[in-house]
Amino acid sequence: MADKQIKPTFSWSQIDTILLDMDGTLLDKYFDDHFWEEYVPKVFAEVNNLSPAEARKALLKRYQAVESTLQWTDLDFWSEQLGLDIPELKCKIDHLIQVHPYVIDFLKYLKKIGKTVHLVTNAHSKTLDIKLRKTEIGPHFDRLVCAEEIGLAKEQSEFWYKLEKMLDFDKSRTLLADDTEKVLRSASEYGMGFLVSVARPSTRIPIAYSQEFPSVAFFNELIP
Repeated sequence: MADKQIKPTFSWSQIDTILLDMDGTLLDKYFDDHFWEEYVPKVFAEVNNLSPAEARKALLKRYQAVESTLQWTDLDFWSEQLGLDIPELKCKIDHLIQVHPYVIDFLKYLKKIGKTVHLVTNAHSKTLDIKLRKTEIGPHFDRLVCAEEIGLAKEQSEFWYKLEKMLDFDKSRTLLADDTEKVLRSASEYGMGFLVSVARPSTRIPIAYSQEFPSVAFFNELIP
């Protein structure tokens, strides 16, 4: 039986600022999942004379060791650790970078109703550059913020206090949409006014509604 959806119930008149995650929220996370779980292990196996299964097992263990930290998304860190040019490898399969349905419609709607909209991502600045070149999302934001600018990952509640100082928003009138529950929990601890979980981060996995936060599968659900 599918998880029951907790539907968002806010009114846009209650909100001034919208913070949007990138990977899994605006962009299809299939690219990232395929890149780290399939493509990088394949290349790593070829370079190091391992079987794909051996390489995948070894790399997943390394990934898990730095999960929810800035190192996990740091392309320079992984290039050094694995002896591979990670940004170059991302560019080789950048045709898989796709914007989720209704995202551009939603971003245009937010501008139409006069909201301030920021992209706030754990992604490394080199990843952000690659994805902005492949999509049309960049011009829709007032500011683009990578977690490396803050010096913390979004999973840490201190991140949001530092972001508030940087962007000067009223947290009681701010909405965050993200596909990661750890991130939503840290924002909740900080006191973020409105939280929305994205229930369909990847086109290759079924919709999974959060049982903790209001959820949407697609952003057209937030357009009246």
